[in-house]
Amino acid sequence: MQLLQSYIDGIINNALEEDIHYVDVTTDYLIPDGHTSQAYYVAKDSGVICGMAIAARVFELVGGGVTFTAKVKDGGRVQKGDILAVMEGDTQTLLKGERTALNILQHLSGIATATRRCVDLVEGTNAKITDTRKTLPGLRRLQKYAVTVGGGYNHRYNLSEGAMLKDNHIDAYGGITAAVTALRKRIGHMTKIEVEVRTLAELEEALAVGCEIIMLDNMSCETMTEAVKITAGRALLEASGNVTAANIADVAKTGVDIISLGALTHSVMCFDISMKFGPVPTAL
Repeated sequence: MQLLQSYIDGIINNALEEDIHYVDVTTDYLIPDGHTSQAYYVAKDSGVICGMAIAARVFELVGGGVTFTAKVKDGGRVQKGDILAVMEGDTQTLLKGERTALNILQHLSGIATATRRCVDLVEGTNAKITDTRKTLPGLRRLQKYAVTVGGGYNHRYNLSEGAMLKDNHIDAYGGITAAVTALRKRIGHMTKIEVEVRTLAELEEALAVGCEIIMLDNMSCETMTEAVKITAGRALLEASGNVTAANIADVAKTGVDIISLGALTHSVMCFDISMKFGPVPTAL
């Protein structure tokens, strides 16, 4: 997955403008022009790294004059105490870009780490781990990139990618059959239809009307197991709602094809990384 550089630069520039605005009162009045330093990133936890090239780009856009040497690539697993990158060059640039670079790197690494944890928990089953549209405004592509770095898959990016009838669409229109029939008359031949169902009776209706993907909303593992038997491969089944690290393995064992988790992007914990000034220590 390749993110457009213009998109990345836009995110960074917006963040830098928000953080610095017009002057860094501390750095600009304290550090003389031409002053140089060495710094490094160190992992404070174990997990999966994501966003290293984006962090490097921050220092290019904030002032330049910094050599950024990554010690781990996106998708690499690290342990607490590992050195992630070494930076050397203009001190003003290092100080001005420190927080913006870390904010992005920690957030994306947190998503990648959480995703990898879920992927590992369902290993050996048929289930794929996917994200949702529950992303932070303006950061959707970055967050979805981090999910793929962690070994997960992307659900639709936006409302233009695929037709998805949620409970409110169905209730507003007057039922699954009526809504799917009406929608199929309007959409193009390349667009699939996914329907959210709350009961096995609704599942039967969605199958009868030929839905390609069916979301099992907040169902128990016992009910989802029965849903897999009823479906018998006629549609892809997606489990969604109240899935956690504690129960995700059981959900996967029901035989569903997809497990979607909004928590991967909307409430993930940042991965703890510190930026330290000075030579890289021989032992941490």
